[in-house]
Amino acid sequence: MKRGDRSVFEPSFYHTSIKEWPEAERPREKLARSGPESLSEAELLAILLRVGSRGVTALDLAKKLLSSCSNLRQIGRMTVSDLEAWGLGRVRAATIAAMFELIRRYESATETERPVFRSPEDVVARYGPLLRDLHHEEFWVLLLSSSNQLLREVRVSSGTLNSSLVHPRECFAEAVKHRAASVLFLHNHPSGNPEPSQEDLAVTRQLVDAGKILGIPVHDHVIITHGRFASLAERGLL
Repeated sequence: MKRGDRSVFEPSFYHTSIKEWPEAERPREKLARSGPESLSEAELLAILLRVGSRGVTALDLAKKLLSSCSNLRQIGRMTVSDLEAWGLGRVRAATIAAMFELIRRYESATETERPVFRSPEDVVARYGPLLRDLHHEEFWVLLLSSSNQLLREVRVSSGTLNSSLVHPRECFAEAVKHRAASVLFLHNHPSGNPEPSQEDLAVTRQLVDAGKILGIPVHDHVIITHGRFASLAERGLL
């Protein structure tokens, strides 16, 4: 919806602000009294929005936003500009975007900042929440110790994956600098299809060959989408 589409936020004939509601019905007071699990998704969003817009309450605004999307994940994929187009304003749009980014980082967090990767599932558990909802491709290299413990993570490129953006020089520079025993590559497919493209395979072969020359083996190249992934090592494509 465009910012100027007033029908989205058309105020009802009778309107009262949330402050005028009975205290037991106000989302913030309800959360303090009964815990966040007692609130609906609209009520939780309303707390973040804080105030309404053009004659509607924050709860009305939250309900409109939720009704326009199939689920919360769709809202989480929105940029600040997308949210501003809904009339949220820069501060509230940034608040919502920041909340979803915190959720992604929380989901990817582990008990230790240096996890051990024993399988592609371990990789997806940590990096899936960070990459699965992006609208663009990102290519990362994970530097590993001899025991497959994470030494360092490096985002190599952001954009469509191709050999000009993902060059062995950039992919192995940090690995050499930090004396990594091996590396693991991963990137996302915004399309939702984890199947490797011909460009994915060509880039992977180039990187595997470079790793052999440098003596830094490539353990895997994992392609991540929402709910699915592809491991080129498991498919025998390294």
